[in-house]
Amino acid sequence: MRARQIWVDADACPRLIKEILYRAADRVGVPVTLVANHPLQVPGSRYIRSIQVAAGFDIADNYIMQQAQAGDLVVTADIPLAAEVIARGCMALNPRGDLYTEDNIRQRLSMRDFMDTLRSSGVETGGPASLSQADRQSFANQLDRLLC
Repeated sequence: MRARQIWVDADACPRLIKEILYRAADRVGVPVTLVANHPLQVPGSRYIRSIQVAAGFDIADNYIMQQAQAGDLVVTADIPLAAEVIARGCMALNPRGDLYTEDNIRQRLSMRDFMDTLRSSGVETGGPASLSQADRQSFANQLDRLLC
């Protein structure tokens, strides 16, 4: 299924992933909307726009949840947001190229909750690894599959 619109949880989306999205928007002619709680510089394109929402916890996520329609693609590393949009018939892709699905999102939510519990009890869990060239390539490949 080809994505009708791409919504980007842009507050934490890496610059290199945004650049891949910009090129795809112009190449395929799919609208890309970046949502963040700070101003974003986006290229001049009829397919690319940014929306600045108020600062605050989950404000950008809530905006995306309200706007995304079935068949849209949401780019996010936020697992609860991914779960919500999948339930509404959207596709969800993280910046490392992992496609969230109805089959894998519950496991990801459980793991996220487990890691939150560990962190809140004082266990050092470390952060995610830096985005690698393989991650960028995986994202670009998965995006191409979703846009064809």
